[in-house]
Amino acid sequence: MTTRLHLFQGFGIELEYMIVDLETLQVRPIADELLKFAAGSNEYVEDFVNGPITWSNELVLHVIELKCTQPTPDLWKLQEDIHANVILINKILKDRFNACLMPTAAHPWMNPQKDAFLWPHGNSQVYEKYNAIFNCSGHGWSNLQSMHINLPFYDNQEFASLHAAARLVLPILPALAASSPILDLTHQGVDDQRLIFYQNNQKRIPSITGKIIPEAITSRKRYREEIYDKIAEDIKPFDPDGILNPVWLNSRGIIARFDRGSIEIRIIDLQECPKADLAIAALVIHTIKFLMAHSSKSLEEQIGWKTLDLYKILMDVVEKSSNAMVNQPKYPEVFNLPSAKIPVMELWSKILDQCLKHYPNQMGPWEETLRSIFKSGSLSRRILASADGQYSQENLKLIYRELSDNLSENELFMP
Repeated sequence: MTTRLHLFQGFGIELEYMIVDLETLQVRPIADELLKFAAGSNEYVEDFVNGPITWSNELVLHVIELKCTQPTPDLWKLQEDIHANVILINKILKDRFNACLMPTAAHPWMNPQKDAFLWPHGNSQVYEKYNAIFNCSGHGWSNLQSMHINLPFYDNQEFASLHAAARLVLPILPALAASSPILDLTHQGVDDQRLIFYQNNQKRIPSITGKIIPEAITSRKRYREEIYDKIAEDIKPFDPDGILNPVWLNSRGIIARFDRGSIEIRIIDLQECPKADLAIAALVIHTIKFLMAHSSKSLEEQIGWKTLDLYKILMDVVEKSSNAMVNQPKYPEVFNLPSAKIPVMELWSKILDQCLKHYPNQMGPWEETLRSIFKSGSLSRRILASADGQYSQENLKLIYRELSDNLSENELFMP
């Protein structure tokens, strides 16, 4: 975030898309050529500012990121702006490269050993160092696309309450957002494969990711001492020249960026269209806002939730997404609901009811989209229903071509 904002004054949203061949849907490593053409430059560039939306490079050449150029409080307008840029990018890709954008968090048959090419331009030494330490050729580095939500805070007091509330929402996010059920033409019983890889990408240095659910930390000083200093110490033997900044390395499900006054939520799979992405973002943001303003649980009680207990909920939801049960009866109490074991989508439905009650103008436009997701399940569940156990490339090509059409049309995918 470029300016210091107070809580909920503006939001930063980032969406990552695959570039694929228009006919075969094989990944195409041409993000650098796309950015160069869009910028009208004779040299390769790392981003292109197109008014309210900025296009940026990522670690690998077949992924392009779209993000709001400045924080905005208007998520409905933002999804319209993102969709307009999707249409523009698809036109360029079709006319010049016979390619298009493809949504979801993972390509179902990409071979990362053969198809992944790291970004070779500009500050590529960072990517090269990552690759040397962690081997970025696997699915977890080169075949995962996500949405990041950036939320502002002004000082330690705002950080403490924002981080505590966001931390409590993390475990049930994959119920809404899982979209990576198939890798290597197989479904291995996990709906959110991206988060399995996310958890294990950097296991060589466990302090970088922790348990995905961040520690309950309430100040900049403690965050530096307990997280950044630990990462710096652990990475030093692998990076003696100090190329990798501990602030960048931190890969918890929420990371704190004190330099720009924001937290970043990182565990949300990319959906099939901006309308779905931004509906989920709106619900996540206003659930956090609800917890901070209306939860019967005090800040101390929210902070008191143990990381391991939240992690257990998360991993159940990672496996089963919208079909999961929340088996810790005390968890619904955080949302002013009775203590009970509860299906995770029933919990989300009740949370939406609370958000509509308290924030009707902000959440009303998203209700129809969210109710459709609650009814039909996560995108992973819908993809699996459409595949019906047939994971051949031929069958999946039909499904993911339809998903690409959903992206172009900004409509939900329904099997």
